[in-house]
Formats: sequence, structure tokens, C-alpha cells
Amino acid sequence: MKICYYPGCTLKTKAKALDRYARLSAAALGVEMEEMENWQCCGAVYPMARDEIATKLSAVRALDYARHNGGKLLTLCSACHNVIKRTNDDMKNDADIRTRTNNYLKLDEVYAGETEVVHYLEMLKNIVGFAEIKKKVVKPVNKKIGAYYGCLLLRPSGVMAFDDPENPTIIEDFIRAIGGTPVNYPFRNECCGAYVSFKNQDLTERRSNMILHSAAEKGAESLVTACPLCLYNLQKNSDHSLPVVYFTELLAEALGVKDD
Repeated sequence: MKICYYPGCTLKTKAKALDRYARLSAAALGVEMEEMENWQCCGAVYPMARDEIATKLSAVRALDYARHNGGKLLTLCSACHNVIKRTNDDMKNDADIRTRTNNYLKLDEVYAGETEVVHYLEMLKNIVGFAEIKKKVVKPVNKKIGAYYGCLLLRPSGVMAFDDPENPTIIEDFIRAIGGTPVNYPFRNECCGAYVSFKNQDLTERRSNMILHSAAEKGAESLVTACPLCLYNLQKNSDHSLPVVYFTELLAEALGVKDD
């Protein structure tokens, strides 16, 4: 199958591994990630001001493109997914934002939230299926792995509808599918500090250490995440040695397509 794919800026620079292993794994699972044409930055952060339109325009352009190219938009970066899905909800449910955005963009056809925004993990679960992935595993991971969700995939829960915001299971189910043992620990859905690291590095270090120590105390041998900023904070703004990797890297390893 073919699905329209929005990579986002960071996956072309600092998070190339997240993107590369996702593409290799998808191909092994029979999914073609077709990168959309002329994509722009999603805006990176969803604007809190309700009347903010300008920073949502690139997300709407991507959504409109996907509407005419299969009806689904695949995302991978947690921040991109959060911004694009929340913007899509605005276009679907907020008449004022919808009207002003369409007036500005002057699209050939009014966009009103028709595209389905799908995160890569949701694709693995709902389109490919974890049972099918398990059949294609050639190198089981055989490690105790902690899932680190962070904030952006889960909240606001009513809009994101990704998983239970307090007790998510999708990454744990993914870990089982590739032959690993998921480790449940208290801070797997707590914020790592996010962009606060630019202003208050001490706070980010405290939060990142709290997460890593919590996982290690419960027996995790590594953590997996889908967020480039989370990976950065957990690796660079902590004093703990627990490895943190992208979930796509473990998937590529399990499917036997990881390169060096």
C-alpha cells in the first residue's frame, strides 16, 4: 500500500535516523511512504492563541495535499503529529478558523478537516497490524525496554485520540511485537522539559533524570521514543547512561533491515 508522508524539518537534519529506519521498515512491511511534494515546516509548536492563523497555514497545505492523494497523512515526529492533528481538528470543528484559513489560502476547494492524520505507530497497529509485524521479525530484540511517550502524542487527549493519556499501551504492544519485554515505569508519559531546555536547562535536566532513573529502577535496559526533542533532552540533558533510541531503529533491527 502507498500512503502520503509528511517528514518535517528535524527528520531531514538532526533526526535522520528516525526517518531512515521508518522508511526501511515500512518497505519491509509492504508500505510505501510517499513523501509529499513541497512540504513546509508544520510550525513546530501548536499556537495557544485561538485567533492565530498564520502559523497553521503550512499544516493546512499539507492536509489539503493529502486529501487529494489518498486521504491519509502519515506523520512520524511527535511534534509534527501534534501540530498537524490539532490544526486538522480546528479546520473540522472551528468555523471561524476554517473560514479565515480558507480565505487566506484560496484553495481550489474549501478544506474542512477531511484528511485522516495517522502517526507511524498507529499505522503499525491499525494498518499493518502488530500480529503481522511479529511474523516478519527475524531478529527479536530480547531486551527489557521502556516506552517513553512524552507529552505530544497523548495530549490533549480529546483531540489526539492516540491512546489512554494516563495508561497508554501502544508502544508496549509494539515492543512485544518485535520480541522485547516492555517495562512499565511511573514517568513514561511525563514531560522531559521540551523547549524549556533553551531557557532553563537545570529544569530539563531534573525532569530527564527523573524519567531515566525511574525506568532504570524498574529494570529497563533502554528507552524508545518517537520524539526528536525528547531524545535530545534524555541523551544530552541528563547524567544517566541508560540508552535512548528511536522506536524505528528497533523495528528496523528486528525486521533485519537496519544498516550501519
